[in-house]
Amino acid sequence: MTLASPALRSLARFSVIASTLMALALAWLYHFAPRHLALVELTRYAPFLIYLVPGLTALALSWLLAPLWRVIAALTLTLMLTAVMDVSTGLRSDPLPSDAAAAGVRPVRLMTYNIKSYRAAFRWGGFVPLNNEIASQQPDILVMQDAREVSRAGDLPFGMREVLPQHKLYAYGQYAIASRFPLSDCRRGDISFRGEKHEYIRCTVDIGGTLVDVITAHLLTPRAGLNAARFELHQGLDDWNHNVADRMTQVDALVRDLVPLRRPTILAGDLNAPEHSPVVRTLMATGLRNAFSTAGRGWGYTHGHSLKPWVSFLRIDHILVSPEIGVTSAHVGWRGGSEHRPVIADLLVPVRQGLRQPVDKSVDKPVDKSSGKSK
Repeated sequence: MTLASPALRSLARFSVIASTLMALALAWLYHFAPRHLALVELTRYAPFLIYLVPGLTALALSWLLAPLWRVIAALTLTLMLTAVMDVSTGLRSDPLPSDAAAAGVRPVRLMTYNIKSYRAAFRWGGFVPLNNEIASQQPDILVMQDAREVSRAGDLPFGMREVLPQHKLYAYGQYAIASRFPLSDCRRGDISFRGEKHEYIRCTVDIGGTLVDVITAHLLTPRAGLNAARFELHQGLDDWNHNVADRMTQVDALVRDLVPLRRPTILAGDLNAPEHSPVVRTLMATGLRNAFSTAGRGWGYTHGHSLKPWVSFLRIDHILVSPEIGVTSAHVGWRGGSEHRPVIADLLVPVRQGLRQPVDKSVDKPVDKSSGKSK
């Protein structure tokens, strides 16, 4: 068989057609499929790099065919890299004014980080990698998930206070919000499902006279459902359906608490779902927009580097902002501090006095780890 044999050319055509159909199907399913299709949700957690294999194979084989086939193969690979793998170009970023005060905005850097503090507390090096990453990013507002060591300590522990010496803190359960700006009306909200207790926290942040609602949430991990679907076949798929339904129950409860948005709002955290999933789309349907897909560049994957093959392949940590808040840039941080890379967004918060709203109470001290009441 020669390289130009009819059999090989037929294989090349089949490869191009099959990869094109697969890319079109995945792009449609990821962006337009009904939210109840749990099997579609299952494919969102596959390492997206494996989806490049048929596209790259088709592109290589297309060189045995007429130029039109090469164009189709190249467009198919582009579709996979963009619509399916969810690349961001940063073209929708907001310009940073040369004089922010004159423009009526305040630049604010916000960072969301699942720090896995229960692992950091017992590993070699402890919190040092986490603290180094936070220090390198210098966030004005830091929201953390899986941060129970923070609420247990009643303050930023293990050297983190030295990194953020002036930040006010509200911590409850696994969550913490540390802010350079005053905090008030801090409280927890309920996102329980099927009798299992789950919560999120929120605070109002006073940024130059503008009150901004900052919410952080950590939605149910898909890990148990994914493992069940992988190893237990039919029963596993049933467990996966419950896992997807539970996460949607959480996000629906979160939306009920948020809507209507009373003031500029930032929702950030480990949502355990990609942006094109029904989980994040439901949140964005409230009017929130994703900071990374607005102003980031690349794929912004935040999770997967602790798993084989030790590369990040999922973007499941997000910063969502309401329309009043500009986004000038967004990026993901270093992989070495946690199983999750942090997400960092440079925001523009309007500081017009007319946006100010009254709040209920002031929170200047850490939350009590047992009662959830401020000290």
